[in-house]
Amino acid sequence: MVSANEKALVIVESPTKARTISNFLPKGFIVEASIGHIRDLPNSAKEIPADIKKEPWSRLGINVDSEFEPVYVIPPEKKKQVAKLKKQLAGVDVVYLATDEDREGESISWHLVEVLKPKVPKKRLVFHEITKTAIRAALDNPRELDLRMIKAQETRRILDRLYGYEISPILWRKVAPRLSAGRVQSVTVRLIVERERERQRFVKSTFWDLTADFKAESGAPFSTVLHSLDGKRIARGKDFDSTTGLLKTGDDAGVQLVDEEMATALVDELKRADWEVGRVERKPYTDRPSPPFTTSTLQQEANRKLRLSARATMQAAQRLYENGLITYMRTDSTTLSDQAVKASREQIERLYGKEYLPDKPRVYRTKVKNAQEAHEAIRPASEFKRPDDLRAQLGDREFKLYELIWKRTMACQMEDARGHRMTLRITNGRAVFQASGKTIEFPGYLRAYVEGADDPDAELADKELVLPSVSEGDSMELDKLEPKSHTTQPPARYTEASLVKELEAKGVGRPSTYATIIDTILHRQYVVKQGSALVPTFVAFAVVKLMEKHFGGLVDVAFTARMEDDLDKIARGEMDALPYLRSFYFGDKGDKKGLKDLIQTEIDAREVCTLELGEDDEGRVVNIRVGRYGPYLERGDERATIPEGVAPDELDMERAAEILKRGSGPIELGDDPETGRPVFVKTGRYGAYVQLGENDDEPKMKSLLPGMEMETTTQEDALRLLRLPRTVGEDADGESVLADYGRYGPYIKRGVDTRSLEKPEDVFDVTLEKALARLAEAPTRGRRRASKVMRELGVDPTNDLQVKVMHGPYGLYVTDGSINASLAKDAEVEKVTLEEAIDLIRVREATGKVRRKKKTKKKAKKKTTKKATKKVTKSAKPGAKKKSAPKKKAPKKSS
Repeated sequence: MVSANEKALVIVESPTKARTISNFLPKGFIVEASIGHIRDLPNSAKEIPADIKKEPWSRLGINVDSEFEPVYVIPPEKKKQVAKLKKQLAGVDVVYLATDEDREGESISWHLVEVLKPKVPKKRLVFHEITKTAIRAALDNPRELDLRMIKAQETRRILDRLYGYEISPILWRKVAPRLSAGRVQSVTVRLIVERERERQRFVKSTFWDLTADFKAESGAPFSTVLHSLDGKRIARGKDFDSTTGLLKTGDDAGVQLVDEEMATALVDELKRADWEVGRVERKPYTDRPSPPFTTSTLQQEANRKLRLSARATMQAAQRLYENGLITYMRTDSTTLSDQAVKASREQIERLYGKEYLPDKPRVYRTKVKNAQEAHEAIRPASEFKRPDDLRAQLGDREFKLYELIWKRTMACQMEDARGHRMTLRITNGRAVFQASGKTIEFPGYLRAYVEGADDPDAELADKELVLPSVSEGDSMELDKLEPKSHTTQPPARYTEASLVKELEAKGVGRPSTYATIIDTILHRQYVVKQGSALVPTFVAFAVVKLMEKHFGGLVDVAFTARMEDDLDKIARGEMDALPYLRSFYFGDKGDKKGLKDLIQTEIDAREVCTLELGEDDEGRVVNIRVGRYGPYLERGDERATIPEGVAPDELDMERAAEILKRGSGPIELGDDPETGRPVFVKTGRYGAYVQLGENDDEPKMKSLLPGMEMETTTQEDALRLLRLPRTVGEDADGESVLADYGRYGPYIKRGVDTRSLEKPEDVFDVTLEKALARLAEAPTRGRRRASKVMRELGVDPTNDLQVKVMHGPYGLYVTDGSINASLAKDAEVEKVTLEEAIDLIRVREATGKVRRKKKTKKKAKKKTTKKATKKVTKSAKPGAKKKSAPKKKAPKKSS
């Protein structure tokens, strides 16, 4: 119990959580945020302590020779916060560690104790939601730090560091710089690449069927599909082998393949037939609600229904949790507390009526392996506020996500949906057409929530469809009959939702890390997005080839899942961490090699970066090569850059031949009418360019402007470029003003005086008046030209910073005034949303390569007095030489 006069320091992770929790604490309690982890393994050479820099293992930050002892450092940006926390310890009677209830939160609490070394009692507070009831209950029942959980998290951290820091440098040397490998990340990339390989092997098939509209004597027409012919079922897409394009079973096995000719003939024949109802089937069905959300299912459903990325979903959920609106959002459990069940049932009865309430509360058991049942599912916090009551105080994204969580929680405690499914078959003796219908007689939980689907067509097909009330033998009138062609489709690429589902099903990683994993593979450009689909790049193919050949066990799905099980055993105290780490890094006495031995493997970089495509019509081998400047095709001595945006499954031999034809040699566009010299489009080491004249005739060359494609460049386009520099006119003194496009973009020039232009096309359009006005502006030598605001998107609700789309020297980017993130080359300013911009900024921030700018106050200049001078001299180190005052330099002449 908390004493009345107790002075306490409560430490949480974030300022938002601190503000919310402070509303529920007694007077005399100070709440402060650690702002995440206050220490970690060194992230750069600068952070490695001087006393271990010469150790062979120092770059790892882990002493692999001394029981894998980690070296923890306080990053420079966290030192100020640590000092603040130490200062606030003075005068308190107790420290409450109120970080999140998962492994990461437990670890943060342990590091706080290790660094702050409090001399007063320290207690751990654990709660699922930030409400008055939950916080008071936690204060009444504090516990000690869970050392097993801390050890398990530390083992994960060490394992991930060893994997990443030993394998990533190999990828830099053998494939491309700035790549990364990871225990879960690399397996995820392999899954995406394997799906693309399936698409590459896929052979499409075409088949036909017939659609017919029938109607009873009274009633509207309804649609049917040809089901069987002469007793044989009509072939569908599922009947074809995806690698051969042929039927899996022959006609003799009871499947009838209909081609175009046969379909046309059947239309002529069946139009003259008489039809009757051959069969009527009516069966009741019961549809049960899905369990409440876990981290994984929330990410999947938010991606399908709200089009939110895993990262955006977790950020919005974090804000809802920290503001006391939902329970903790990192959980594998589908369990609901008795209090939550009671609150939801009361609200269901009030909002929907007693008939929507089951006699007994529904109980859900978690099916996910190693789930932590002590946690709850994601649900509204104890007050169960209705979404409409929160609309004014929440941002659009947070409101939609809260509404999703609220509806799912309501639905999981509601009655089943009930109805009937009906199948109707209409025949003329030879052909049978079939229609399926569904009637919902009691909507049950569907009144609150309808789960989304990865396949929109399947979702549409499951809508209620009412068929006419008919009996067997009733005659039917054919209203419409037409043939229809179908083509089999390759396996669908993963979306974020289906990838999360697959990773969880295979036991790879933890749902709480999936958002970070997806961010990483997108940032490293292993994967790009086409709509919602995740498409692997050719770099991903090269990396997976290297990993499969030389580190096969490390990207094996089953091995990675077993690894996850072993880490959970360590958390439960069923396995010791040290022997496990030794086995992973040094190997066993038997044949099993450890990571240390595996990284010594000789790897042929050229072989790894060569992806076989096949042979052309003349028997010449065509390969895809992953090079330093991007992927390209290679056929003997011929090379051609693969155009940006070509997906691996789209690059077949026909497309490759076309690219090689246009890219391996120059494309002659015609002759220049002024000089008679030939005009070419070529591709070189630094991209596509146009050329005037043959190579041995002092040719003139000019790079294509951004956005121009080699394949679509015309003779007129080429000549406009080759006429540069363009004379814009003359100034008042008769000096020429020129416009040109160079290495750093478009610019104007007068003598030696230059100024950059805003857009590439300005070199053709800029007028003399505008050029002179630009030249009159102050030069920007030594600094970049100021970026231009293209569009203001709104305010980031997490930090109240204004987010904008900008145009800078290197193209379009988004910024919140502190962190910039580049947009794609083909991005359209008007189509960029605030949510997308925030996601890009978060991904950029997560790389650790940029830090938020600190707001600095300008200090007033102080006059140096004799007293102050003496003080400085006195504090100098003993034996230090006095520095003579620097000589004043003569001022430079202004240019």
